[in-house]
Amino acid sequence: MNTHNNSVATVGIVGATGYTGLEVLRILRDHEGVRVAFATSEREAGEASALHGLTLVSEADADLRGVDIVFLCLPHGMSVEWAQRALDAGCRVVDLTADHRPGSGREGGAVYGLADFTPDTIRAARLVANPGCYPTGVITALHPLLVAGVVRAGTPVIVNAASGVTGAGRTAKRELLFAEVAGDYRAYAMGNVHRHLKEMRATLPGLPLLFQPHLLPVPRGILETIYLSPADGVTAQDILEHWKARFAGNPTVRVLESGVPALVDVVGSDIVALGVAANAELDPSVLTLVVALDNLGKGAAGQAVQNMNLMMGFDPTRGLRR
Repeated sequence: MNTHNNSVATVGIVGATGYTGLEVLRILRDHEGVRVAFATSEREAGEASALHGLTLVSEADADLRGVDIVFLCLPHGMSVEWAQRALDAGCRVVDLTADHRPGSGREGGAVYGLADFTPDTIRAARLVANPGCYPTGVITALHPLLVAGVVRAGTPVIVNAASGVTGAGRTAKRELLFAEVAGDYRAYAMGNVHRHLKEMRATLPGLPLLFQPHLLPVPRGILETIYLSPADGVTAQDILEHWKARFAGNPTVRVLESGVPALVDVVGSDIVALGVAANAELDPSVLTLVVALDNLGKGAAGQAVQNMNLMMGFDPTRGLRR
């Protein structure tokens, strides 16, 4: 592992011209504890990056000498070899792809980077699997409730989730053209088959999840509406109290005392916001939880930088946007 002065981290970004890579660069631009050593792009190698004044390089030309942390922002399925290359060079790795996440079958000793849940484990990690955008919201809302035993046993938890189009990546696709998306709202990955379900199930064991994602005609942001049957006697206020106790003093998780969050509350930030409402005239009770986060912020690059902060011994929120 490279030795370093904890006042400055030297980092590299692999895949710096996709949406997540660009967002990592955008956050690090205002992070006083970071020096960006390189940023790669196979298509734009040799061109300047406006965000850091760097000249983009090809992956083959990325120099890992003296680099503390490598962010992998590649398409899913392309990070395993790069992670090993970086680890062999003595770097530590934050992988923003799905390649090392729980349920992938390729975890390879990676630590799951839920920064608000396992900070001590992340601090010591060499390879961190950054969580997916949808799971970040679902797990943040449900894990404290599962641990507290306030979910009615055996009842399905239904998650209707909607994400902006940047969640599908920056590669040109006909179904993501403006004329196809504008004015539309559609479900996809029908039948409880979205790849993020493996990640959620591994982290929320025993919880029957029905997860239905939708595409929103907006650039960024995720809103997740969760329908949950609570254990006997558990109220919406009880849910709030469990959240407040679990996330007390944590500025990256915002618990709303009343009302529920909206995209406008979180887009451009690195926080996740939680709210809950009771439903009248239902017996047994069903509670509606609402989770909002920026898919590129807390759902990707923001949490990746939060993980880097932990790994480097910085304040976990250093450089993050609230």
